[in-house]
Amino acid sequence: MTAHIIDGKAIAASLSQSIASAAKRLTAEHEVEPGLAVVLVGDNPASEIYVRSKTAKTAAVNMRSSFYKLPATAPEAELLELVERLNQDPTAHGILVQLPLPPQIDSRKVIEAIAPAKDVDGFHPLTAGLLSTGLPGIVPCTPLACIVLAKNVHGSLEGLEAVVIGRSNIVGKPLAQLLLIENATVTIAHSKTRDLPSVCRRGDIVFAAVGRPEMVRRDWIKPGATVIDVGINRVPAEHGKSKIVGDVAFAEVAEIAGAITPVPGGVGPMTIACLMLNTLTAACAQNGLPTPAIPNP
Repeated sequence: MTAHIIDGKAIAASLSQSIASAAKRLTAEHEVEPGLAVVLVGDNPASEIYVRSKTAKTAAVNMRSSFYKLPATAPEAELLELVERLNQDPTAHGILVQLPLPPQIDSRKVIEAIAPAKDVDGFHPLTAGLLSTGLPGIVPCTPLACIVLAKNVHGSLEGLEAVVIGRSNIVGKPLAQLLLIENATVTIAHSKTRDLPSVCRRGDIVFAAVGRPEMVRRDWIKPGATVIDVGINRVPAEHGKSKIVGDVAFAEVAEIAGAITPVPGGVGPMTIACLMLNTLTAACAQNGLPTPAIPNP
């Protein structure tokens, strides 16, 4: 069996086109231009790439982008003061502080300082609480991207057996909550799970989000299952170079899976598209407007 490759770039492009149209109408009809404020602390090369990608995408979907950069030596108080200014800025409907942060800054304090209404990453404890109790709120971008990609294959996830490898607050836990909302049967696996391969083989859908290069092997996957690879890992390649791989051994798993996301080109583009969707949603909510209907790509 050769797996269907789930084209995250194409699906994200379709979603982004719908978001761009909705944002343009929002500005024309209500004079509300959705705005995303991105904050970077330090000179982490990977973070700089992510920030450039996010700011470029913001402009591409007819939204306003503002970028704030602090030195790596910036004290925690300076970052918290900037976040509070952005909380009060009516043109900044979404606030994103790029992680990781330098060691002198407590990430938890920064996340909690962002106004929940502007928490487009979906990391605030209040946001997490709304999701866990099934109440409306902003949904974390990467878990939402995973759901969109899975539904692109299956249509409905109701009744399917889903295995989530990883229990982080950023991906694993909120993804499990979203799967429950979709009426899937969910197992969260992690480093202490006994006989992890056999647990994964139960899954109609397997979501790999552990940050370990190519950990998930061919014999972990039930024939025909869908595999969503959240991992982004840089590993050595030939001639002293490096390459990006996921948490799944793509080549061998693609031989048995029914559908699989590539890395790169799978969850990554969809995550940024979902960030744009969250910014649009936040802009509408802050101005007392209904969120435009966005077709499922």
